[in-house]
Amino acid sequence: MKEQDALEFEVVDWGCVGYAESVQRQLDLLERVSSQGVSNTLVFVEHPPILTLGASFHEENLLLTPAEYAERGIEVSRTDRGGDVTYHGPGQLVIYPIFRLEETGKDLHKWMRDLEETMLLTLAEFGIGGRRFPPHTGAWVNDLKIAAIGVKVKRWVSMHGIALNCSNDLEVFKTIVPCGIHDYGVTSLSEELGRLVGPKEAKPIVASSFAQVFGRLRGSVG
Repeated sequence: MKEQDALEFEVVDWGCVGYAESVQRQLDLLERVSSQGVSNTLVFVEHPPILTLGASFHEENLLLTPAEYAERGIEVSRTDRGGDVTYHGPGQLVIYPIFRLEETGKDLHKWMRDLEETMLLTLAEFGIGGRRFPPHTGAWVNDLKIAAIGVKVKRWVSMHGIALNCSNDLEVFKTIVPCGIHDYGVTSLSEELGRLVGPKEAKPIVASSFAQVFGRLRGSVG
């Protein structure tokens, strides 16, 4: 990436935050990034168990009833991001880049491919061979999805983003059709490496991968 094309950003870690609160925080941050000159911001967060239903959600992709999900302690919530249904829960690293896309060329297709690239670089750093699997968005290991991507853009500032499976419970995905894609399963960093790999270990690698794709990271990630 040429220096003049580099997008500078900082990283913040929200810890474990409820999904609805995280959406409001994203909207507040988006407004500041858009109109007040606040730095592009890469947000790391984990969510309590929740199924989020994107703009392309189809009812048949929920395999249980709302009551059955509630019995399992799993919230179900509609959201304005793209995509169908996915799961968020403890041990999954959720990544929200609140970035001014005018600095990346105002190209939504390129934005999605760039987000995929950050995940492929992350997987490579862990020694995992990831791939794209068009027309399905995300990062894959063979025929298993390891990172789901769903975004929204408002006034050319991005929100929502990536869910990278680290050490989260994969059994929950059997109660949905993940991202509305039949016949393909999911995996995680822990599953692929045969050891526990939590979000804490993944965060600095993800931040470095974003810096490789987009430009300059301000500060460091512990």
